[in-house]
Amino acid sequence: MTETQAWLTQEAYDRLRDEYAYLTGEGRTLIAKEIDERRREGDLSENGGYHAAREEQAKQEARIAQLRRLLDTAKVGEAPTGDGEIASGMVVTADVAGREMRFLVGSREAAGGTDIDVFSAQSPLGAALLGKHPGDTTSYVAPNGNEIPVRVISAEPFTG
Repeated sequence: MTETQAWLTQEAYDRLRDEYAYLTGEGRTLIAKEIDERRREGDLSENGGYHAAREEQAKQEARIAQLRRLLDTAKVGEAPTGDGEIASGMVVTADVAGREMRFLVGSREAAGGTDIDVFSAQSPLGAALLGKHPGDTTSYVAPNGNEIPVRVISAEPFTG
């Protein structure tokens, strides 16, 4: 997998594909109708409903672009094999600066409706952990410039 790829289960991929289809079809039609209705209300400079609908349209288009990139670059399939090597799609338990944390290295989209914390493989922590195994130590530089020590306790495939 490349740095720009995200690992997704088939279920997550299908869910995101369905969301994309809705947003690019019925979703676009609904927001266009909403904008048209608000436009007919009169003076656009003082029409809060019109501006809110346009803002919603911009958010929807941003989500469409995000989904398109994710769907185009996703690696779809089973979780990593569980040989202990950390890759996207692994749940990691690690001691991070003296605090034990459990999280998924991957995308929030792959986590679906679970409540597990997620760090992308491109985040400073996720990138520092890629290729590591239980017992390994590493560190990463936090946004504030501090170097944060990390010790891997365990790593297993995400099962949802």
